[in-house]
Amino acid sequence: MKAMREPPDPTRDFPSPTMKTYAIEVQRIKAMTNSHGLLRARIDAAVLPQSGRDDDEASSVLSLTVENARVLLLLLKAQLAEVDGRKARSQR
Repeated sequence: MKAMREPPDPTRDFPSPTMKTYAIEVQRIKAMTNSHGLLRARIDAAVLPQSGRDDDEASSVLSLTVENARVLLLLLKAQLAEVDGRKARSQR
């Protein structure tokens, strides 16, 4: 019987990468679905690299209009209600 090999460690041979940061501007939310424990949003967005600042920790920024934020909120509520509707009563 063959011994099981351990999966390769991706950090072993390479130096730790620096986090890439982006400025993401949501322009339109097209649709939202859920499956296998994930919510997926189809969006139109402008994605630009963002240079890191010394005074901020590295992070990407998501920008959206108030109108798009309201649409996103409504879609998230609908998707979460659908997910909760499939759960057994004892898990709610």
